[in-house]
Amino acid sequence: MLKGRYISADALEDLAKKMVFVAGPRQIGKTTLARDIIGGHFQETAYFNWDERGQRRQLMSGKWPAAAQLIILDEIHKFKGWKGFLKGQYDTLKDKYRFLVTGSARLDIHRKGGDSLQGRYHLYRLHPFTLGELQGRKPSSIQPFKELPLEAGAAAEGMGALDKFGGFPEPLLSQDERTLRRWHNERNERLFREDIQDVELIRDLGRMKILSDMLPGKVGALLSVNALREDLEVSHRAASHWLDILESFYYHFRIHPYSRSAFRALKKIPKLYLWDWSEVADEAARFENLMASHLLKLAHWLHDRDGYKVGVHFLRDDARREVDFLVTSDGKPWFAVEVKTQDQEVSANLRYFRRKLDIPFSYQVLKKTGVDVFKDGVRVVSADKFLPALP
Repeated sequence: MLKGRYISADALEDLAKKMVFVAGPRQIGKTTLARDIIGGHFQETAYFNWDERGQRRQLMSGKWPAAAQLIILDEIHKFKGWKGFLKGQYDTLKDKYRFLVTGSARLDIHRKGGDSLQGRYHLYRLHPFTLGELQGRKPSSIQPFKELPLEAGAAAEGMGALDKFGGFPEPLLSQDERTLRRWHNERNERLFREDIQDVELIRDLGRMKILSDMLPGKVGALLSVNALREDLEVSHRAASHWLDILESFYYHFRIHPYSRSAFRALKKIPKLYLWDWSEVADEAARFENLMASHLLKLAHWLHDRDGYKVGVHFLRDDARREVDFLVTSDGKPWFAVEVKTQDQEVSANLRYFRRKLDIPFSYQVLKKTGVDVFKDGVRVVSADKFLPALP
């Protein structure tokens, strides 16, 4: 499993032309990817972590080992002037060194905040392991508006492990419930104590922690900031700000309803999902979260690797008809997914939206194994067969 990740080959290829940034949640495997996987393709590498005092001093000096071919800079975003520093180093030394930069969501935040590094790097967002990656499938054949390449086999065993332990390397590799519980506690504690505190001034960290404890129970439902505000007894502004911060550090993500003039949608209210779906106690909500994470990984991979503008939405109109997911490219429907645990009867809402929006492909994906049939233009298929087609 650790011989490579789904972005390894593409990131390695891009390093020949530009810097490569790898962003993602804490403990998703960014450092392992940089040092052991990509770094293993170079005869000499130099690794510098901003959190290590001695390495920080050497990093700031800009005196890189002469024999190194690849310079790996980890957590450099914690340095306030990191963009200007990196721009100078790259412009001066790009013919001698390759630069690989890893870090938390702050990489993505700063990327949006300015363009001083524009044209000098490619960004990859590293996701948890998914079923296709566990199976070693190569998703290179996926293209927008083409049918997903579902293969004949299934992966029931890997599906069970992902559902229970999530896709983060440590608990997934251990497949031990005690390890999972301790990992949850330690990861969330470090998120607040180190990551958020390093870059944000939070006056009421205790209530923000309570908010994070509430979110696993909100997965898959319309997210009401006002309801959260009332439960926490804080202002709407505070609750909204805390949600934005948690999202920026890859604790959760939100998807929004698809809106087009063809029908009226509820335009503002999103749904929320966790990057670590193993925190979700409810079986149906956890399965829906797992699906959302697989689809978001597909969207990010197609954008980061190939430049496609792929989005993940849900469908809901003013008559309260709803479908769990719609994947779009350039704002146009590509395929829809309705998630069920057992029910093989095609969703009436999925049939309605398929016709209304002229969606090229529609899937009803079941947690139940051993199903793959076409009904009313919808492919009803088990998750252990559908998910391996994704990155």
